[in-house]
Amino acid sequence: MSLAEIMLAALWLGLSAYVLFGGADFGGGVWDLLAGGTHRGRDQRDLVMHSIGPIWEANHVWLIFVIVLMWTGIPSVFAAITSTLYIPLTLAALGIIARGAGFAFRKASTDLWQQRLFGAAFAFSSVVTPFFLGTAAGAIASGRVPPGIAAGDVMSAWLNPTSAVSGALAVGIAAYLAAVYLTHDARRGRRQDLAEAFRARALAAGMMVGLLATAGLLVLRGDAPGLFTELTTGRALPLLVLSVAAGLVSLVLLWRRTYLAARASAALTVLGLLWGWGLGQYPWLLPGVTLDQAAATRPVLAATLGALAVGALITLPSLWYLYATFQRPTPSADQDRPHTTGDDTPASGRRRE
Repeated sequence: MSLAEIMLAALWLGLSAYVLFGGADFGGGVWDLLAGGTHRGRDQRDLVMHSIGPIWEANHVWLIFVIVLMWTGIPSVFAAITSTLYIPLTLAALGIIARGAGFAFRKASTDLWQQRLFGAAFAFSSVVTPFFLGTAAGAIASGRVPPGIAAGDVMSAWLNPTSAVSGALAVGIAAYLAAVYLTHDARRGRRQDLAEAFRARALAAGMMVGLLATAGLLVLRGDAPGLFTELTTGRALPLLVLSVAAGLVSLVLLWRRTYLAARASAALTVLGLLWGWGLGQYPWLLPGVTLDQAAATRPVLAATLGALAVGALITLPSLWYLYATFQRPTPSADQDRPHTTGDDTPASGRRRE
């Protein structure tokens, strides 16, 4: 395996982590938006904030990692993508900023109108941000980003059928992952009522993602036939089959209320789609541009991967410890938890933090 291939594999691993962790954060905002009124949706919003609060900033490390590695390892591709797709990427960046500000200020606000304002900013941005990131991915997948600075059409590159379906699929995947993750979080917090609510949402979102993925394949058939062929008959087909199988398994596990295992199968469903796309397009990064042609020089790649290896020794254990810490129940959870009924539903109707 060449240094360029190692760099691309590391980049795709970072992208996978951002989709699984950052994507679930966006999905939490989707369910925040759909939770209902101030009082009816309070418990669901409290669970979303409790689940993503400690880690939402850390999850953006993966996005920064992908950007820096692309900028360093395949600079010509980075330049072509960011110059042609600057509109959806700028809108996504603004969405990330508005989402973070809304999330932080809502927690610090005491007036109801401020909480509603910042909550709306958080929820709305959580929907539009993955949508615009998905449209950018659709533009790349359909071959509408040619090599060169701003060589593609800045509007039609992301305003097309493939980008529209990809954007909707990105929002659906985020909502699906978040709902699956939140079922286990609710059960761990002894909130069986919330676990049931998010179980229903996860089942619905999972079926929606399946329909969107099928629609995406039909769109690719006419819009990007080369990628469609690779996904359906080429080397990417096993990953696509794995994704479909994992998706069906996750729905069965959710139906049987096996929430922890459903998390793993849901993640595998999404990874099968993501890596299937990458393998189906490899080695072409842009139309007429292969990885070997776009990769930086060998000394640059060696220095980048060396720095990456050293940084990973510090960053990965820290992130693992962060995620693991907030997945454990607190020692005082049993003492602090309100009286529950026989079905583990708090008699007060709300979980006390």
